[in-house]
Amino acid sequence: MAAEQQNEMKIPQMEENKENSIDGSLGLEILQIIKDSQQQHGLRHGDYQRYRGYCSRRLRRLRKTLGFKMGNRHKFTGKKVTVELLSDNRHLLLVLMEAERAWSYAMQLKQEANTEPRKRFHLLARLRKAAKHGEQLEKLCESPRVDAKTKLEAQAYTAYLNGMVQFELQEWKSAMEAFNKCKTIYEKLASAFTEEQAVLYHQRVEEISPNIRYCAYNIGDQNAINDLMQMRLSAGGGGGMMAEKLEALITQTRAKQAAVMSEVEWRGRTVPVKIDKARIFLLGLADNEAAIIQADNEETKERLYESLLAECRDTIQAVREELRTDVKQRERAAEGADSGKVSNLQYLHSYLTYIKLWTVVRRNESMAHALQAKLKEPQTDENKRGPRPQDLIRLYDIILQSLAELSSLQGLEEDHTFQKEVALKTLVYKAYRCFYIAQSYVLVKKWSEALVLYERVLKYTREVQSKAKSFNNSLKDLPDVQELIAEVSAEKYSLQAAAILDTEDVAEVPPQQQIKDTTPLSDRLDHFRLDPTLLSKQPNLVQFPPDFQPIPCKPLFFDLALNHVAFPPLDDKVEQKGKGGITGYFRGFFGFGS
Repeated sequence: MAAEQQNEMKIPQMEENKENSIDGSLGLEILQIIKDSQQQHGLRHGDYQRYRGYCSRRLRRLRKTLGFKMGNRHKFTGKKVTVELLSDNRHLLLVLMEAERAWSYAMQLKQEANTEPRKRFHLLARLRKAAKHGEQLEKLCESPRVDAKTKLEAQAYTAYLNGMVQFELQEWKSAMEAFNKCKTIYEKLASAFTEEQAVLYHQRVEEISPNIRYCAYNIGDQNAINDLMQMRLSAGGGGGMMAEKLEALITQTRAKQAAVMSEVEWRGRTVPVKIDKARIFLLGLADNEAAIIQADNEETKERLYESLLAECRDTIQAVREELRTDVKQRERAAEGADSGKVSNLQYLHSYLTYIKLWTVVRRNESMAHALQAKLKEPQTDENKRGPRPQDLIRLYDIILQSLAELSSLQGLEEDHTFQKEVALKTLVYKAYRCFYIAQSYVLVKKWSEALVLYERVLKYTREVQSKAKSFNNSLKDLPDVQELIAEVSAEKYSLQAAAILDTEDVAEVPPQQQIKDTTPLSDRLDHFRLDPTLLSKQPNLVQFPPDFQPIPCKPLFFDLALNHVAFPPLDDKVEQKGKGGITGYFRGFFGFGS
């Protein structure tokens, strides 16, 4: 925290030195200042609360430096920057920071309003406050002491804040006029400077364009949604705030179109769609798939796949919650299960799950194509780890797992055509998985295992060709099996040649030396053999510890004659117990009778 505050102290000084104009007039790089501050203090990660705290600390430092205090510790006295007080560009910076603080608080409340709708009223109040500070900054810049560039930037900044207020109030026409004014000013400023200086203005124009197109759509321009989709494609794989804003605007646009959507048809069955989240997702499904096809690079395509999968998971979760809470629907599902037909809601759940699993298959297949291309390229840097066949094996494992889940979807157990299509696709991907397992064995020079796996690949491909005759359209989205057959045939010949020529590990030594014998020297004294280990530190001279050998045990003696010996009588040795009555008792008690 201390390091961050030290950086904050350095930044204003650098900017203030940069803002002083050569001719003595006041100047302020408004857009440069707010963009640098936002990127360095939280907005790179969407942390508006951190940026608001930075604006508050910077305001306190500016007021202390300028002596522009709001009363004392006992009493607050409101004070505004006027044209008469305008003697330093830091007075302009003071108003700018006030506007930024209010705007960042509004954006923080906008994030929290997703779960707490009441915060929307506070959000609008903060936005109006930011626009009010922006208008104050514009009036201050009307002074003749302020240069022309700062005046134009102040007008564009105020127009942007006013447009944000009207946008949140859904006053589309007013918002569009304000955004267009802001866009025009920044375009004019960009044309007046060099390319390096104009980059920041062009970026601002790109940020404003989605809002303009969304306002145009709400006014009545039906082509605006297509423009938003093209903007999302041109945003690239970086994502960030721009991509999030585009996704939010596209979702809002689809929500309006989804009001007219009531049902969907899949595999000959029409299902009503009553859940709004499912309507919005199904309405944009075709657009998302078209955007994936039009993507220029793999990074953009991967980002679009992930976005589609995340939206699909949220939709499935909404349908699953509806299935849990609707008791009557569950009862109808049980009755439908008895009659062999699932309920409409369960069938919709199966359809969405099919979309998710098939999207996973297509995404992994796209990643596999990219890895295959890299695998064929020669590796220039030996220290850098390149792609390996094991990476492709993992991708095809995920594909086969998704296909196994497809075959067990509820409502499609009796659809034999669907089950056969899934089985055919499974064979294709099994063939590719088996091919790359064989490639991994080739790398470790296990020729026989690789050859067996290549034969298994050819077996799978023959099965695919025999079964694909009855399915005309089932293989159009799958990899070409014929190319795999040609590649396997070429690899088999290369494998056989490599196995024959693999002699680099065979040393030219006599056959006796190639035999590894662990017999100690004491047991082979009659046989001559060169043994280099005898001269080492651990020569094999004798076996230690020695093996156990059998020895005779100590005999056990049994006295068998004891049973036949007659012992002499011992009656005279045994004491006879006398009959002396009570006298004998006392005599024995005191020991006199012994």
